[in-house]
Amino acid sequence: MRILRLFTALYKMGILSPAVLYRVFAAIYQYGINVMTLLKIAERLYGHQIALVDDRETLSFQQLCSQSERLSTILKQKYALTRGKKVGLLCKNHASLMKTIFAASFTGADILLLNTEMSKGQLERVLDENDVDLLVYDEEMTSLLEQSSYTKDKLLSYHGSLPSINHLLDSSVEVKQKRQRTSSSKLILLTGGTTGKSKKVAHHSSLFNYLPPFSALLTRLQLLRYHTAYIATPIYHGYGLAIMLLFIALGKKTVVTSGFDAAKACGLVKRHNVEVITVVPLMLKKMLKENVEALKSLRCIASGGAQLNPKLVSEVFSKLGEVLYNLYGTSEAGLNIIATPQDLKDSPQTIGKKIKNARLQLLKDDKSVCRAGEVGQFCIKNFWSMRNANRSWIETGDLGCRDEHGFYYLCGRIDDMVVSAGENVYPIELEQILIEHPSVEDAAVIGVYDEAFGQRLKAIVQPVSNAILTKESLMEWLRPRVARYQMPKEIVFVEQIAYTHLGKRDTKRLR
Repeated sequence: MRILRLFTALYKMGILSPAVLYRVFAAIYQYGINVMTLLKIAERLYGHQIALVDDRETLSFQQLCSQSERLSTILKQKYALTRGKKVGLLCKNHASLMKTIFAASFTGADILLLNTEMSKGQLERVLDENDVDLLVYDEEMTSLLEQSSYTKDKLLSYHGSLPSINHLLDSSVEVKQKRQRTSSSKLILLTGGTTGKSKKVAHHSSLFNYLPPFSALLTRLQLLRYHTAYIATPIYHGYGLAIMLLFIALGKKTVVTSGFDAAKACGLVKRHNVEVITVVPLMLKKMLKENVEALKSLRCIASGGAQLNPKLVSEVFSKLGEVLYNLYGTSEAGLNIIATPQDLKDSPQTIGKKIKNARLQLLKDDKSVCRAGEVGQFCIKNFWSMRNANRSWIETGDLGCRDEHGFYYLCGRIDDMVVSAGENVYPIELEQILIEHPSVEDAAVIGVYDEAFGQRLKAIVQPVSNAILTKESLMEWLRPRVARYQMPKEIVFVEQIAYTHLGKRDTKRLR
């Protein structure tokens, strides 16, 4: 079955031929089944075509592959990386990060992707809980790392004089023995962002595990049509890494940069004639406000990681055309649902339909399966999800419902749900209605204590700049549009809704 899935994916990529298949199986024989194999196949197929562009360098597939392979040998010799060892990567998006991912995968070591926005305490806890043998980090993280108790090997991603990935690649290396192929390496992501205790999520870096979501991205996003992608989302979050690996497999050019700035992002899109971009909704909103004209080359905007509001959908369609896609997935469960532009035209609030081979259920508190229209928790069990020894369903913590046509909708998080006078109330529903008001730029809704009802809703509203909006007029506007139990107990106006660096509502600050 796995080989069949591989043939199917290669067919959809348009590279299925006897000569190509020979190269593919030769690479698998030489490297095993890991992400380095993916790069080696791409190098044999696309050679001197541009693979990766970052703030420092432009690399062809041949250069990226040869440097990654060389780096793998150096890491194995200098740092004894092998199966059973672990490499931590505390890096923003750049070429050294990608080279290290490919190189470490080929050594057989596990790869732990760390959030560069972690606090001192969070980094200390993660490093204590994970036995990292080598830590690769950006120079700007030096102060944070020096405050930690980490004492094992560490290596800068870039530096002018100190030991770093860029200097290692300039050093001499002797290949002492034939490299052994490996399929043991795992990619480990951390959930929990920067607001709470993180949880490890391990994925096998086997090519086969990525085929169903890759195939879904190919067909629904029509990625074979395009030549250049810009990964604006952090690679350590997993979503950007998935698109990166797919574009490597397709022989496309990928642009990355350290950190996100709306003006710089618009400039990159225009300069490189970018057709595909990965964003969270907040990034997209900022780019539209910054320079719409610079975004005219975009043909596929892949939004994920946070709720996409209907007002933003409408703005994209009116200014850039039908180019917006909504992706739903989690670090634990991977990609599972995609909404196409046509789906969003029909229903701007949908997250789409599940992808082929995805095993997804909406379950009530008593674990019974929801019928169409009933709200339950998204529970997922796929072979491309996190390593799951007992093969149990992964409880995502997200609430949602499905209509009779198979379209799914988010209803918020389990811990956001409010019980008011016995009614289950979902803050996201009020948020989506508030956003429709012409004088509302953004809105967030949380639950607050109420002596009579147990809990009520509180709305935090960001008015449109220079808009004349009062609490009384907004309450009056809401009354015919929401149920009585959805009416907010209180409305607070703010200059700016708080978001995390990943574009999610900062619930801690809002509360």
